[in-house]
Amino acid sequence: MSNTKSSLGALAVVMLCFFTMGFVDLVGIASNYVQQDLGLTHAQANIMPSLVFFWFLIFSVPTGILMNKIGRKKTVLLSIVVTVLSLVLPLCGESYALMLCAFSLLGIGNALMQTSLNPLVSNIVTGNLSATLTFGQFVKAIASFLAPYIAMWGATAVIPSMGLGWKVLFPVYAVIGTIAIVALSLTTIHEEPVAKGSGFAECFKLLANPFILLCFLGIMCHVGIDVGTNTTAPKILMERLGLDLATAGFATSLYFIFRTIGCLSGSAILRLIPEKVFFAVSVCMIIAAMILMATGTAQWVLYTGIALVGFGNSNIFSICFAQALNHDPAHKNEISGLMIMGLFGGTIFPLAMGLMSDVMGSVGAVLVMAVGAAYLTFFAFKMAK
Repeated sequence: MSNTKSSLGALAVVMLCFFTMGFVDLVGIASNYVQQDLGLTHAQANIMPSLVFFWFLIFSVPTGILMNKIGRKKTVLLSIVVTVLSLVLPLCGESYALMLCAFSLLGIGNALMQTSLNPLVSNIVTGNLSATLTFGQFVKAIASFLAPYIAMWGATAVIPSMGLGWKVLFPVYAVIGTIAIVALSLTTIHEEPVAKGSGFAECFKLLANPFILLCFLGIMCHVGIDVGTNTTAPKILMERLGLDLATAGFATSLYFIFRTIGCLSGSAILRLIPEKVFFAVSVCMIIAAMILMATGTAQWVLYTGIALVGFGNSNIFSICFAQALNHDPAHKNEISGLMIMGLFGGTIFPLAMGLMSDVMGSVGAVLVMAVGAAYLTFFAFKMAK
């Protein structure tokens, strides 16, 4: 009985860590506020979310090596410490350079966390691991869609008189992150010995396998669409409906609400229908969303598009990841590191979207995401064969 209580307590602490993993998605709404405060161009503003995801390319495989040396729990602790530091930096000033540093640290912390937290769960759960990880993604999504509400509250309610404004988001999440550090430090988690970590060479050699390459590019497009919608949705509402940023920020929350619903329902749906069929249906939703966001001028049309891309994009990562692992079970460690590197797509897409937005407005950003949707359509046909 005591072991059960101990496991439940450890699981609750790990779920709090999943909540801190969701802090990375505040970059979408925060970059909009920073752009407004500093008068940045779209291209300059989109460098911030790009920086966040750039570090996945650099730190994913080294984190696996680090876990073998210091353990998973200590690696997760390190990731949260870096994340909290990234949340404190914006409170020290308002310069563009300082914000770039803060978002870089946020990306580094999240790269460490994405790579180490999921394996840590396997040290606690002895039953259905996939169901637990899915619930962790649900908890992570809560932090994601709360971020715009907290920023809006700070920008429009009590906080401005205290001089923080929308930046109240940072101390709120920093406090929660600090609680997670203390809780995890005090939690005993037994870790079994792990195998030798993969290196860069082993990971990149797998790209010679055509299907692994398809899955890798699929994850890049998924993350690009995810970060792109997170960042661009409020801008679309401001441009076409004339809303202020505090009101338009609801678009980001709407996206994460439907992504959360998709994560929860997807785990059940995938037990009823084949992955390939659900993937195709999800891609159809994303395509419909791109059309609505590119052409819509009515609020309900734009909200429908944002909701569709949130639900449709919610399970693309897990399906691509599972397909890659099942394709070559003998190299699961290497494939896992490589797929996490695919999150680098969150760097490429926002940069291209920022440049296109400066030329064509929000339609340009949607067109860049539509390229990702077109690739996922191609991948769906390949998967169906």
